[in-house]
Amino acid sequence: MNDLFGSGGAARAGTDYSAKDIEVLEGLEPVRRRPGMYIGGTDEAALHHLAAEILDNAMDEAVAGHASFIGLSLEAGDWLTIRDNGRGIPVDPHPKFKDRSALEVIFTTLHSGGKFSGKAYATSGGLHGVGSSVVNALSEKLEVEVARDRVLWRQEFARGKPKTKLVQVGSAKNRRGTTVRFKPDPQIFGQLMFSPARLYRLCRSKAYLYRGVEIRWECDPALLRGRDDTPAEAVLHFPGGLKDSLTDETGDAPRAIAEIWAEEAPLADNMGRVECAAVWLAEGDGFLHSYTNTVPTPQGGTHETGFRNAVLRGLKQWGEQRNNKRATQITAEDVLTGLAAKLSLFLRDPQFQGQTKEKLTSAEASRLVEQALRDRFDHWLAGNPAQADALLAYAIDRAEERIRRREQKDTPRKSATRRLRLPGKLADCTKENAAETEIFLVEGDSAGGSAKQARNREIQAVLPLRGKILNVASASTEKLRQNQELKDLLEALGCGAGERFELARLRYGRVIIMTDADVDGAHIASLLMTFFWRELPGLIDAGRLYLAQPPLYRLTQGAHSVYAMSDADRDRKLKSAFKPNAKVDISRFKGLGEMPPVALKETTMDPTKRTLLKVIAPREERESTASIVDQLMGRRPELRFQFIQEHARAVEELDV
Repeated sequence: MNDLFGSGGAARAGTDYSAKDIEVLEGLEPVRRRPGMYIGGTDEAALHHLAAEILDNAMDEAVAGHASFIGLSLEAGDWLTIRDNGRGIPVDPHPKFKDRSALEVIFTTLHSGGKFSGKAYATSGGLHGVGSSVVNALSEKLEVEVARDRVLWRQEFARGKPKTKLVQVGSAKNRRGTTVRFKPDPQIFGQLMFSPARLYRLCRSKAYLYRGVEIRWECDPALLRGRDDTPAEAVLHFPGGLKDSLTDETGDAPRAIAEIWAEEAPLADNMGRVECAAVWLAEGDGFLHSYTNTVPTPQGGTHETGFRNAVLRGLKQWGEQRNNKRATQITAEDVLTGLAAKLSLFLRDPQFQGQTKEKLTSAEASRLVEQALRDRFDHWLAGNPAQADALLAYAIDRAEERIRRREQKDTPRKSATRRLRLPGKLADCTKENAAETEIFLVEGDSAGGSAKQARNREIQAVLPLRGKILNVASASTEKLRQNQELKDLLEALGCGAGERFELARLRYGRVIIMTDADVDGAHIASLLMTFFWRELPGLIDAGRLYLAQPPLYRLTQGAHSVYAMSDADRDRKLKSAFKPNAKVDISRFKGLGEMPPVALKETTMDPTKRTLLKVIAPREERESTASIVDQLMGRRPELRFQFIQEHARAVEELDV
């Protein structure tokens, strides 16, 4: 036993340990000793938590229907004043502490307040009865004024202790409510001071959360210093509630659906109510900002779970009603990734994780929120079928993209010795050295027939494509996987696509897009370049993609023939290649399929005579290139319309 307890350093250090070493912290001293237990620390977030605690008390009065406005003022010297026109804190003697008023008990005693029984407030943000007393404990000075029953009362505190008694200071015939003015204690927070911008955002957030309240913001202009756009004065009132907030936060961000879904619904069993606003963004990730009794819950909780379940199950059921079998593959990830939403729950006796209330843990909240919002979401989908179908398509696209990524990750690479399956319409070359070969991608069987006759069979392969291929910039993953033309193209190239692309497996040294020299041909070439840019960018980076330059005209005089690439080239060659006033026969090729194989070979396919344009995408221009591709080839037609409007005046000739 001596070895275990008698020789330890801790035992030696504690030999004089006795009853006198046991401290008993009274009143608010525990808060000052360990502020982190009550406000999460002593950093900037903790400092502003003081403001939130007092503002929450005022909001509780407003939500309960007893206050119509709240004022928040930031003054020089880091003084913050929060006032409301509610009922006012009770000032009569407390029945348990007869020598003290109820107001003094609230500000000097932990776990005191009127929100435990639910009689004074049906729902409230202050729940533990520590908010006001904690703010008082951590303030250098705190002053409270209460206008109640036409009488004005006042009491002052310092670092949690009363400096004066509660005294009557006058009449208040035209005034009611509570005013709390305090200055955070530099012994606790050091040199930290309130941020006007942060307080203003807090006021806006609270005003959005309860549409019935008006919050009046004031700030000493000297504190703003022109650092941001925070106003010195503002009246914040948002009749649209969370819908106004979401509209303000998402701004002009492109949406997958045009309208915002906004609802307010009572909870079952008279447990409170829930409000939400949601929209789906076309690009990027979204967000879900949630609140309980106007208190932010940045770590989420059970109310967010109920909201997600309502949206996911409602959308999947809509897919079933539309007989869309692909809706069954939708998961929460597909629906929520681009979701931008605000969720506000008012709940009786909510349970939080910790005093700072960052996460709701009430088990019943998930069921109550899902029940309340699921029915409303179903009605909204049924009443807006166009929006509902757009949302369903958006979620399915996300699901297909997710499945494609998973398949690319999980599917083992095919064995190199496995026999390669080539599309039947591919006319392959005979040479096996990829560096010496090339493949021509042509539009249609007619052009393919001419190209196959004109080619050098040893080094040139030809793959005819049927008309205009799929626009991969606006197509879903499922459509991309099912498109036969693109499947044939990838099989012919042999190098894979996306994350499975390997340049070393490319079967040809050059990939040449050869289309008609007209508008349709240019469109097909654009679609193919978009496909390579999106799915095989490594091929472009390696300098393996080219555009053939077939002629548009043939100029003939007797046995002398000249080819012209454009109208301007035609006019120039008429003057330079023929005698003046000579009778020249001008033929315009309607397509590659109408060109004699000999002419196609001579002008476009013979490596010693042809002209090729290399497709490049410099790394320093990647962002601008991606922006142009999205604008001209993406899912949003309004961007193409905008491009046309901006560049229409620069067009000199229009081929229609």
